[in-house]
Amino acid sequence: MSGLMMTLQLLLGLSLLVFIHEMGHYLAARAFGIRVTKFYLFFDAWGFKLVSFKIGETEFGIGWLPFGGYCQIAGMIDETQGADDLASTPQPWEYRSKPAWQRLIVLFGGIFLNFVTGILILSFLLLGSSKGYLSNDEVSKFGIAPSPIAREIGFQNGDKILSINGKRIERFQDAQSMNVLFGAKVEVLRGNDTLKITIPKDAYRRVMQEGVPFFDIDNFPVIVDNLIEGSIAERMGMLANDQILQINSDTIHSFGTLQSVLNTYKNEEIQVAVIRDADIVLLHTTLDSTGRLGIFVNRSYPYQPTFYTFCSALTYGYKDAMDLLKANAKGLGKVVTGKEKARESIQGPIGMAQIYGSEWIWSRFWYITGILSLILAFMNFLPIPALDGGHILFTLWEIITRRKPSDKFLMATQQIGMIILLTLMVFAFGNDLFRIFR
Repeated sequence: MSGLMMTLQLLLGLSLLVFIHEMGHYLAARAFGIRVTKFYLFFDAWGFKLVSFKIGETEFGIGWLPFGGYCQIAGMIDETQGADDLASTPQPWEYRSKPAWQRLIVLFGGIFLNFVTGILILSFLLLGSSKGYLSNDEVSKFGIAPSPIAREIGFQNGDKILSINGKRIERFQDAQSMNVLFGAKVEVLRGNDTLKITIPKDAYRRVMQEGVPFFDIDNFPVIVDNLIEGSIAERMGMLANDQILQINSDTIHSFGTLQSVLNTYKNEEIQVAVIRDADIVLLHTTLDSTGRLGIFVNRSYPYQPTFYTFCSALTYGYKDAMDLLKANAKGLGKVVTGKEKARESIQGPIGMAQIYGSEWIWSRFWYITGILSLILAFMNFLPIPALDGGHILFTLWEIITRRKPSDKFLMATQQIGMIILLTLMVFAFGNDLFRIFR
């Protein structure tokens, strides 16, 4: 049942995105008077189709093979028609008869609509699901609680983030984006000193492996909510509502500090100073190898959220989309240069279905679909023959050199591109199976 739920979500998400992508080409083509012969969701391979109907000169339908879809534009060499199909004299309503700038807009149509769709989905999710965000100014009241990885790099509890790569950030979540973890220069305020710390370019790898936030917001006063029965804290006489002030000579001004200080006193005797009913009480105990007291703290964060407006949701939706595209470009660059293994980075349909999850949660469905829309726009922009990016490259070459590539050349590159894409699809699908059965 969970596998069926994953598959249905993937099919619905990709069907919407493919329809939107092809609609971008269709609308642009029709705007310039170019005929669109066929518009299909899924492929009607060998002439088999589930549904078909005709409006004007265009046959709309749903094919039986659920691998994308296509928009057959009259007079264009693509996966649906080759040079032999275009042996006749060019007609004024054909793609090949139009000026290069119009053909370029037709090629960009699908990419543009996928890009806009991704931004809109992310924006409306911010407005409807997230509703608000934690500002960096709010977090700066107590400062950050860095992860062990961040502490190794040079961050300390209580550091206040001033800027990243010279730019002030408004949302605290932007300090933890993948673009930051791919390498960044962070300016922090520590006490009265301003420091600059460089996050190395491979920080993302360790953060992903350990699965912990690079920065956290646990830098709030440590007030005990309750204690685990039989814990070290209970045996030493700690009570609910105690506020921990000091451990040995270390001042505990926040929960983040408590965590790091306790790790330095594993298996050692400690003295804990707490405030109890306006009095300072000293408690003594010896920690075990875990370095944990066994307490739950009051996690009522003293931070006020900032709520999104329609305009700010659109602004941050666009920003999140651009950050995601930059991260994908950097990630692809690492795969191409061999810094990351393709086997660990490329996912096929099974991997994408697993990302959707076995439970249908609409907010998660739309978030993943929004991300996939942006990735689809990015992948189609790559200058690979058979993709929009390949056609765009050749059209730009024509505009610059004023020399149009021959139909034979375009057909040859189209075939090469299809071989590349099919190879990538087989690799991605095989990679999914390898992950499942290894």
